[in-house]
Amino acid sequence: MTHRCGASGLVVSGVRSFQPGVPSAGQCPLLAPCLSQTPVPFTWGSAHHSTPSLWSPLPGEPPNPLSPPCLSGYCQSPSSPRSLGQTAVCKPFIISKGVRTCCLCLSLGSHDSFSYWVDEKSPVGPDQATAIKRLAKISLVKKLMKKWSVTQNLTFKEQLEAGIRYFDLRVSSKPGEVGQEIYFIHGLFGIKVWDGLMEINTFLTEHPKEAIFLDFNHFYAMEDQHHIYLINRIREAFGSKLCTMEYVENVTLRYLWEKSQQVLIFYHYPLYQEYPFLWPGNKMPAPWANTTNVHKLLQFLETTLGERAQHGTFHVSQAILTPRVKTIAWHLIRGLKNTLVHRNLPMILNWVKTQKPGIMGINIITSDFVELVDFAAMVIALNDLLLEGHQAVTKS
Repeated sequence: MTHRCGASGLVVSGVRSFQPGVPSAGQCPLLAPCLSQTPVPFTWGSAHHSTPSLWSPLPGEPPNPLSPPCLSGYCQSPSSPRSLGQTAVCKPFIISKGVRTCCLCLSLGSHDSFSYWVDEKSPVGPDQATAIKRLAKISLVKKLMKKWSVTQNLTFKEQLEAGIRYFDLRVSSKPGEVGQEIYFIHGLFGIKVWDGLMEINTFLTEHPKEAIFLDFNHFYAMEDQHHIYLINRIREAFGSKLCTMEYVENVTLRYLWEKSQQVLIFYHYPLYQEYPFLWPGNKMPAPWANTTNVHKLLQFLETTLGERAQHGTFHVSQAILTPRVKTIAWHLIRGLKNTLVHRNLPMILNWVKTQKPGIMGINIITSDFVELVDFAAMVIALNDLLLEGHQAVTKS
């Protein structure tokens, strides 16, 4: 049985092959991850950075013309599809060039992706214990709850611009409210789901080569009519961009591009069976370590990677630490970021650096406060190692 605290992360896999000297319509010149020498500017929020360009052409292969960025780094040759079951996410606005090798690549996501804003004035969410709801009648309690409910600082748009392509979502109706409006929730209510979907859809409309994963994995205070309302809102927001249920290995970028589809919705509730554009939750397993100990977390991640299915599903590695009640009590004012995230992030990052994408390797990795570290650069480096390994095997 899959347990999850929520998920965000890196995605991996796929096969790609290019014919030397033959440009192809599906060959996107912007893909993580091989570093070349030319720095190219890109924008992340309001900051201006420079980073090396990606995917230098192989010997005998002409350089591809530059084109608008393929932010997710999914590049594809029509002659050889690449599976999104094992894809790659690249940094925003990075110029890269096509390659013709077969590879299994890697990509990025966020944990409790929506929690950048929570409403201190609203009632405590139905995901909380009765005792917490009683205490929350004291206004100071909600301010302290916010320090532990917020796991991201970037909005959906900013996360997308930072390279995030997997979004961990938990939702709820608001008890006592007239109507069937659905909100994001993590202890406290967040923004309306509809507003978040529209923000994401705007980005996808502006970047038609992008593909994302929306994982609706927790539902609170929701009857079937709430689910039907939410599902209809999802359909209204994305329309023809929604990818219908298919074998994981069959869903390639070429497949999505040809159908003009960009959004895979994973829905952990039985009603998914009635809608062809909803994928069952068991196609996106996300084992949860549920620990405050970083050493136990890393051991858990290693174990669950070794046990993951080789085919037919995606896989989320939740690189997150979960506070206990006593953790919160001892560090009430410090909050999640200052208590668990900052001090343990170096060890988590070192573990990520040792990983390799591919079958039985990292597929999606999720993190809190994704802006604290340049995860995208790490993904690029890991994909680069994978490419080098494949080239070495090919030469031998």
